[in-house]
Amino acid sequence: MAQISDFKNIDFKVADNVAKLHKGSDLNNLPLLAHNLTFDLPTDVEKFRAIYTWVCNNIDGDPKQDNEVIDKREEYKNDSVAFLKWNNEFKKTAFNKLFKQKKTMCTGYAYLIKELSFLADIECEIVDGYGRTTSTNADQLEMTNHSWNAVKLNDKWYLVDATWSSGYFDDYNVFINEYNDGYFLTDPILFAKSHYPIDPKWLLDASLEDKPFVSSPMVYSETYKHKILPVSPNEMHLSSTRYAEIEFSFKPYKNIELDKVSMMQYKGVKEKPFKIYDLKNEDGLIKFKYKFKYKKLYDVHLKIDDDIVATYTVDVSDGREKTY
Repeated sequence: MAQISDFKNIDFKVADNVAKLHKGSDLNNLPLLAHNLTFDLPTDVEKFRAIYTWVCNNIDGDPKQDNEVIDKREEYKNDSVAFLKWNNEFKKTAFNKLFKQKKTMCTGYAYLIKELSFLADIECEIVDGYGRTTSTNADQLEMTNHSWNAVKLNDKWYLVDATWSSGYFDDYNVFINEYNDGYFLTDPILFAKSHYPIDPKWLLDASLEDKPFVSSPMVYSETYKHKILPVSPNEMHLSSTRYAEIEFSFKPYKNIELDKVSMMQYKGVKEKPFKIYDLKNEDGLIKFKYKFKYKKLYDVHLKIDDDIVATYTVDVSDGREKTY
């Protein structure tokens, strides 16, 4: 499976330090920038790493552009041709702002990654598709709303998302630059929890092509930061009965101590933990169980440390039968 662990023998600190050395470089001469970021690095993956971390740490997300596209997507939701025509014109403004102010949205991040990679003689493509977040309609695919990249390293394709690696918008819609390494050379199975390409070949795993994208548990940037893959249940919306046992499991890509794992719900603004049991690491899967006592609809959040990494809803009924 194409993921960062393919390069576990490489120390990316050297490439990251090269990117830091060139912090603040402008975009007026992309060939020079690509040269400065890569000429002294021995492997393509290190060269790409320097390009990637430089872009993530030197380009800011632009909430104004983001909101404008969201508004237009809603306005033209029944006329995709009109939206594409508007979007093609808007890109001119967006790229102008990218090069002058180093502010952009996903299209600009993906474009810059591709261009700098091309100048470093690394094959890289822009992938357009659906990004699944709490602010999009999580239960159905609407118009495409996101772009990311596929990069070819050692004759193998890998997936990255510089937009989501670069940071996030806070509650006041201000961009906070906070690098998240979880979107760099991500396992395609984890990547597909929140990314679905228009062209299914960019899933990079044929087994994913027939799986329903929007039915899986909701994941977050923290899911990628902690590098965990929710495994079971494999759907976000569950049905169960009172006192029926449900097993939850996830695959950690790095070591996670069991005492860091919890599950909770919100009561107003307060967290209420569930008393999970049979918590164990079994053959690389962390598992635990829980029985819901009351007939109601639960919002259930899996946590690692203080971070929510997966969300389910559990509709608990009185009946004897359960399906999930």
